[in-house]
Amino acid sequence: MTEQTALPDAPGTGGAGAKPDAAVVRDALGVGVAVGLSGFAFGVTSAGSGLTLAQTCALSLLVFTGASQFALVGALAAGGNPLTAAAGAFFLGVRNAFYGLRLSQLLALPRAVRPFAAQWVIDETTAVALAQPTRRAVRIGFTVTGLTLYVLWNLTTLLGALGAEAIGDTDAWGLDAAGPAVFLALLAPMLKDTTERAVAALAVLLGLGLLPVLPAGVPVLVAALAAPLVLWARGRRAGGAEDDGAAPGAAEDDGAVCGAAEGEDGR
Repeated sequence: MTEQTALPDAPGTGGAGAKPDAAVVRDALGVGVAVGLSGFAFGVTSAGSGLTLAQTCALSLLVFTGASQFALVGALAAGGNPLTAAAGAFFLGVRNAFYGLRLSQLLALPRAVRPFAAQWVIDETTAVALAQPTRRAVRIGFTVTGLTLYVLWNLTTLLGALGAEAIGDTDAWGLDAAGPAVFLALLAPMLKDTTERAVAALAVLLGLGLLPVLPAGVPVLVAALAAPLVLWARGRRAGGAEDDGAAPGAAEDDGAVCGAAEGEDGR
């Protein structure tokens, strides 16, 4: 974490870890295009849940966080209360605030630019930015991913809402799976140690296990508990290991005391 907070500013200063600008742009475009196309699914789903064309487009323009948008229209389509649906979408989108805390250190943007950049703080831009070795690469990856995704997501939302009847069932196309699939592909290489893999595995189990019994969006929030649970278990295990390690030392001290006592008796 400390190494990424103090990122070098220029690609040439990162040594062997530097990444060419063209490679960063290529990766960012790949993510932006792949996920941006899934806006078709949101447009179709939103129109099918009863939202107007203007309401559907406003959600993508102003909210611009796919999971929250799908949670909202999914709850409305299931007959949920609008206030409850909006609350669920809001709490699901809270994770972007935590992304912002980390990205603010890596991007180090001027104050005047930060409010505009905040609109693009989402899963995909965060994943691309965190994968970069230099501050310049972080800024390029974040900007290209955010711009590409924002433009495509809003365009395909419009097209999906207009052609909802022609497209039909989005499940048959698999468009709703594009975003999560890309994010998982970005996340997997970042799970480098046992603790990170354990957190990811527990989060998956919690999310999938609670999906049938909790309202839409809530299982994702509960899955966030995986990190503190794993860290707590790791701390207890480390504490137990320290206690076990102290026992032999205590036994050696007792043996030394006994040996000294026997030596005194012998004299």
